[in-house]
Amino acid sequence: MLSTLLKRTGLLAAFAGVLIGLSGCGINDVPTQDEQVKAAWSQVLNEYKRRADLIPNLVETVKGYAKQEQSVLVGVTEARAKATQMTIPSDILANPQAFHQFEQNQASLGNALGRLLAVSEKYPDLKSNENFLALQSQLEGTENRITVARKDYIDAVQRYNTTLRTIPSRWTAAIFYPDAKPRETFSISEKEQQTPQVKF
Repeated sequence: MLSTLLKRTGLLAAFAGVLIGLSGCGINDVPTQDEQVKAAWSQVLNEYKRRADLIPNLVETVKGYAKQEQSVLVGVTEARAKATQMTIPSDILANPQAFHQFEQNQASLGNALGRLLAVSEKYPDLKSNENFLALQSQLEGTENRITVARKDYIDAVQRYNTTLRTIPSRWTAAIFYPDAKPRETFSISEKEQQTPQVKF
């Protein structure tokens, strides 16, 4: 009877040791970091939505002052439609083609917005319009928030991908989370990497 009790106590102690060992070897790192990546991605989407919501008001304000800039206004409207109407697949973070299509659509919208804001330089009345100035300020703030959200996402992806690729967490992930895949991250196009030329 005493030997049976000792065996059970020994088994319980061994089981407890295994649980402590597993918790110490980072078994929860993969799901924890996966959730951090998802949360950071949600914030990126949130900021892009905020930008998309500001655009119609900005376009309407500019339209009132710069009717002859119709092609710029149409370009912004079309870029916004393309960016907001894209169906985002549930596996976008692990799907390079869908991720880069999303990234391209957002970059096109950003470029179109840059052209729209450049229009204001031609129209002094527009530059002094309170509504335009408020919208421009909100848009600049949103662009900064997008940059921060993208950086947070990139950092979260870097931690997660490193966990999936380094030993011993790589082995833990292979055993307990075989479906875990590296996540996509933002990149910069060759055009954006070129140094702008300043001409006087």
